[in-house]
Amino acid sequence: MEFQDVVRKRRMHRKFSDEPVAARAVDRITSNAVRAPSAGFSQGWAFVVLETAEDRDRFWAASTPQTAERSERDMSAWLAGMRTAPVIVLALASKAAYLRRYAEKDKGWTDLDEARWPAPFWHIDVGMASLLMLQTAVDEGLGACFFGVPPEHVAAVRAELGIPDEFEITGVVAIGHPADGGAKGSPTRRPRKPQAEVIHRGGW
Repeated sequence: MEFQDVVRKRRMHRKFSDEPVAARAVDRITSNAVRAPSAGFSQGWAFVVLETAEDRDRFWAASTPQTAERSERDMSAWLAGMRTAPVIVLALASKAAYLRRYAEKDKGWTDLDEARWPAPFWHIDVGMASLLMLQTAVDEGLGACFFGVPPEHVAAVRAELGIPDEFEITGVVAIGHPADGGAKGSPTRRPRKPQAEVIHRGGW
């Protein structure tokens, strides 16, 4: 598929068919993720791939907010569709890996002071890795959706999947063959901003 077609066709899919995802496709998606840029080539990322029904159920049980807990927003339609994804990939970031890397001799810093960083590049880099997964899914003829774990459920997910303390959950990528239906995304309710409104040449 041409790159511009990959970019144009990428969207968040929230419901999937029961067709399995080929192991080769999963391997390519995760292999491409680690081709993302990372500050200082720190590579402070890790990916937890859940492919069996048992493992996916463990994730959903630990991560899913109950309607009673979040009565301000009914998540039942979203969850019903998302639970059909045959592959779940948790994208993790290690801040410590970046702080250690920039305390090495070739980087010139001698401490692990987080204040030196203008932005949390550990999450930014994992976000770029996640985008590569989304784009590779499109190139494989698949659909995918990036979403987050509610803060109140992060500890349960970490415990259930044995995620080391050093790693934070940046987000989750659900992957599968797209199916009709599922919760509608914000682009169905909001227009895309005109380029003239967001692209400023030569200054603001």
